[in-house]
Amino acid sequence: MDSTAALKKTKQQLHESGFKLTPQREATVLVLLENEKDHLSAEEIYFLVKQKSPEIGLATVYRTLEILTDLKVVDKVSFNDGLARYDLRKEGAKHFHHHLLCLECGNIEEVEEDLLGEVEQVIEQRYHFMVKDHRLTFHGICENCQQTKKNQSKN
Repeated sequence: MDSTAALKKTKQQLHESGFKLTPQREATVLVLLENEKDHLSAEEIYFLVKQKSPEIGLATVYRTLEILTDLKVVDKVSFNDGLARYDLRKEGAKHFHHHLLCLECGNIEEVEEDLLGEVEQVIEQRYHFMVKDHRLTFHGICENCQQTKKNQSKN
């Protein structure tokens, strides 16, 4: 989805929940859209928003991120660094997507396929627990780091 359509959809979601797409919120959403693959922290988002709109404060960015999280426009995720990071929820996604976290270089890759459909069914049937969402992060070593180690061991 292009950023214009995503911004329009976000505006609609905000409006339906009684919020307006203020210039500050729009700047924050645009930064998220422009850096969709980066899993930015609130401070990183603030730094990028500040470059576009110097008048926006850190508290405003935090409030905007909390609203967007509550509306499920973005998901708040934590990886090994202890920082809350923000990730745009994909259009039409029933669940949060999965991640591959490299323990060597810290790179984060996204897995778009919903790999846990059958697991959810087992949980619901066996434990009588209604699953609303799930999050899965695989911790391991990425292909680049594996290749680098292999090359180093040859030398």
